Amino acid sequence: VQLQASGGGLVQAGGSLRLSCAASGRIFSINDMGWYRQAPGTQRELVASITHGARENYADSVKGRFTISRDNAKSMVYLRMNNLKPEDTAVYFCKADIITASPSTYISKWGQGTLVTVSS
Repeated sequence: VQLQASGGGLVQAGGSLRLSCAASGRIFSINDMGWYRQAPGTQRELVASITHGARENYADSVKGRFTISRDNAKSMVYLRMNNLKPEDTAVYFCKADIITASPSTYISKWGQGTLVTVSS
């Protein structure tokens, strides 16, 4: 099972980006999916998460600016980021809680990270 994140880049403050993360492999189902970020010298922090039933949760710092969504049929999760600020600069990681198929196991998988840089 793999997670592949994409969509990072360089954007000016006030701009927008959309991150995507695709899960692949022997997947039976995916429970929670989420996006985390880690800036240099800091700990990885939760940005947003979404349950299989599409219940969303956001860090206070991104509420009203970021929107998480998912496509269960495609095993994908997205993060739409609007009104970006320099303090949003970080490596963004996707994460998924996956039940694999044959054999059935429960794993928590991380993507490789994608860099978002917001210039002032």
